[in-house]
Amino acid sequence: MRARYGVPLTLTAVGAAGLAYAAGFEVRSFRLRRVTVPVLPRGMRPLRVLQVSDIHMVSGQRKKQRWLQSLAGLRPDFVINTGDNLSDTEGVPETLDALGPLMEFPGAYVFGSNDYYGPKLRNPARYLIERAQGRHGLNGNAPAVGVVHNPWEELRDAFDAAGWVGLSNSRGRLKLEGFEIALTGLDDPHIKRDRYAEVAGGPESGADLSLAVVHAPYLRSLDAFTTDGYPLILAGHTHGGQLCIPFYGALVTNCDIDTDRVKGLSTHTAAGRTSYLHVSAGCGTNRYTPVRFACPPEATLLTLTARD
Repeated sequence: MRARYGVPLTLTAVGAAGLAYAAGFEVRSFRLRRVTVPVLPRGMRPLRVLQVSDIHMVSGQRKKQRWLQSLAGLRPDFVINTGDNLSDTEGVPETLDALGPLMEFPGAYVFGSNDYYGPKLRNPARYLIERAQGRHGLNGNAPAVGVVHNPWEELRDAFDAAGWVGLSNSRGRLKLEGFEIALTGLDDPHIKRDRYAEVAGGPESGADLSLAVVHAPYLRSLDAFTTDGYPLILAGHTHGGQLCIPFYGALVTNCDIDTDRVKGLSTHTAAGRTSYLHVSAGCGTNRYTPVRFACPPEATLLTLTARD
């Protein structure tokens, strides 16, 4: 009896313990990632950029709200929000409450698919199947039918009122103390809302630095930004893989970027040019899969320094 049932029972116990850890502890174990990126002109002082992404706010997530509020204590030079703020049609007030202290700083934002549409219950195994078949979001799947529409306009209006610059297929500038940052952004490629032709042309003259911003790091967007000569691209969307294997890493990225670059700082090369790429693992999850394993929720403080 022991030999026959001992191993299955042990595996079941280990699986249950892992699920309890992923859903009860790690998903609320918020971290701050610190990264240094040498992209500034020589002689320019370092700039501190706080990137927040994939908040996926659900009503009642008090610990997440308090943690986001606490990030204002970092005193960044400016904030970049790379989208997917919502996972609840009622989540806008709590999202704005959480981001309120950060909205006192200069900032810019793009939206992701979950800002526009409510999440749907999905079998997580479908992400593995879709990756194997080369299908990602509306880029390879049929359009979503019967989806819930989130009140993203309320989020946009609040961000705009705070002075944050909307970058959905548009350009904008942030004026800091003695510096001017040019920003170029795309709407979410995951649902085919990106329109690069509307912002093509590369970095703007007269700015001290030009940055590119997009929610989902699809290769077509990374190729376009890199070919146009942007030194740094900021993105989110991947959740860092969300459910990872210790000492191995992510199994999926939910887009066509490779798993080696699913989170953190890397580079991207296209047309003989190379850009830095930073992908945030984000600090939330889809409300129907509220688990993380070997991939803690995060925000990132990027210190931009002078080029060598």
